Amino acid sequence: MAHIQLPEGLPGIRGPMVFSPETTKPLCDLVQVPLTGPHSLTPAERELIATYVSSQNDCIYCQSCHGSTAAQYLGGSDADYELIAQIKRNYPATPISAKMKALLAIAGKVQKGGKYVSTEDIELARQQAATDKEIHDTVLIAAAFCMFNRYVDGLATWQPRDPEIYREIGKQTAQLGYVGRDYKKPLQAIAARQQKVEAKGDSLWRTFDYRKGFPESSGPWPSVLKPQNR
Repeated sequence: MAHIQLPEGLPGIRGPMVFSPETTKPLCDLVQVPLTGPHSLTPAERELIATYVSSQNDCIYCQSCHGSTAAQYLGGSDADYELIAQIKRNYPATPISAKMKALLAIAGKVQKGGKYVSTEDIELARQQAATDKEIHDTVLIAAAFCMFNRYVDGLATWQPRDPEIYREIGKQTAQLGYVGRDYKKPLQAIAARQQKVEAKGDSLWRTFDYRKGFPESSGPWPSVLKPQNR
């Protein structure tokens, strides 16, 4: 339960944004500009920075939303989602570029505290061809997401665990950005999918012949109806 009375059914930062509309636009702009504006780093690379910092802060909602958005920018396949998971666990062992590894190292230092970033960290990034703008925006994104993570977790917002919700959020964000997206659509898509599953289950029960059981061709099965081997 959230620490304050937030609108029901809105996950993560979406509840506080509806609660406090006067701060919503500047917060959205703070994400929209550095993550989606013209840049030498791709949108996926910038989303990776947000995702990694959020994972280090253990913010389920932010790391899941931005990880899903990064995966969607990469193509949206299961392999893309697995790459994001690997980056969160151990980015030095992943096949991302040496420059991105150097920038994630800086982002990780910012997450601990700004003064942890050293001259050596900056020099290493420059050796990998990172520009001053890329270094600047890495620090900005990392710092901003420390704030967003604390905003989401400090109010004890509802943070779903269903990965399909975050896939829908990632799809919409990659297509529309942070200012143009409709916060209701991902949840509506999940609800519509669930209704189809439930409708299929109801149909199966209506046509069920207890002497024959469910035909194997009726899948995919709702989990509660999936035939069990006995």
